[in-house]
Amino acid sequence: MRLGARVFKTGIAITFALVLAKLLQLPSPVFAGISAVFAMQPTIYRSYLSLIEQVQANVIGAVFAIVFTLVFGHDPFIIGLTAILVIALFLRLRLESSISVALVTVIAIMEYTEEHFIEFALIRFSTIMLGVFAAFIVNLVFLPPKYEKKLYTKIVEYTEHILKWIRMNVRHASEHHLLKEDIEKFKENMMKLDQLYLLYKEERTYFRKHKYSKSRKLVLYRQMIVATNRALETLKLLHRLENELAHTSAELQDAIKNELDCLLNYHDQILLKFIGKVKSDPQSQFVTEACSGKKGLIHSFLNHYAEQSIKQENYQLFPLIGAIIEYSHQLEHLDTLIESFHHYHKEEHVVPTPEQE
Repeated sequence: MRLGARVFKTGIAITFALVLAKLLQLPSPVFAGISAVFAMQPTIYRSYLSLIEQVQANVIGAVFAIVFTLVFGHDPFIIGLTAILVIALFLRLRLESSISVALVTVIAIMEYTEEHFIEFALIRFSTIMLGVFAAFIVNLVFLPPKYEKKLYTKIVEYTEHILKWIRMNVRHASEHHLLKEDIEKFKENMMKLDQLYLLYKEERTYFRKHKYSKSRKLVLYRQMIVATNRALETLKLLHRLENELAHTSAELQDAIKNELDCLLNYHDQILLKFIGKVKSDPQSQFVTEACSGKKGLIHSFLNHYAEQSIKQENYQLFPLIGAIIEYSHQLEHLDTLIESFHHYHKEEHVVPTPEQE
């Protein structure tokens, strides 16, 4: 398990909250550390939303705790009843993510049984809020997340793995059961990519020129994920129809192999073009070659189908041919988007690569 920036920021936030609580001579500074844990979020924007929700949660929790203590006392059953009512209210208000910190506030305040209860309640409330603000400040200042770099890196990593399996499969060099296991991992990886994309989408830009660039990048990264998903769908069909494909004509097998080889190389070059390692040229010979094999593929398939039309199993190859053609269309669309991005944002630093850091 790798320790990420969020782990370190959580530790820094806890330390910062405890130090502030001690400097302000607040009793039980541990509650500041606990609330800092609940308030830590993966992005600055989510941290801002969490700050608002946590303030609301603490205010509501403190009000319930003070009112119920003054009216009914400190009995454990009263504390449990108060917690139930707070949970019910938060579920009604759709603030489920803030229930934990509200309950901490309720328990922290209602456990006091001595005099000067109101003064104590306000101090406990302030201590918990101190931890929330400490976490927000740490998330804002220390190690701000760079989800764009992480997103691009993961897209390239997952795409390369999928393309390697396709290359091996069309050459009949893949192990059937191992590929099946990896396909399941690829499905999980694609879900992780969607989560990373949402985190990057939530990152805020503060200058107008960066907003236009960010909008275009969002479209670009979404299309990159779509293209990778098309490659994965093609791989799944190659794996499922492996036996059927082995009994087709040599002409059709060669057509599928040649078209996929060209598309896989095209996909590699598109990803390199995005970071400026391949020349941006919409009229390049490679683009023309990558898009010219579809007719030959369809012609080979129709020839094979005409010769073997009495056999029902030939219909099973339709999805594979369609997936390859759709994969080609998505790559062409991605290439067009990258060309457009470089045209309108020539000076834009796309994404940091290891050599640039």
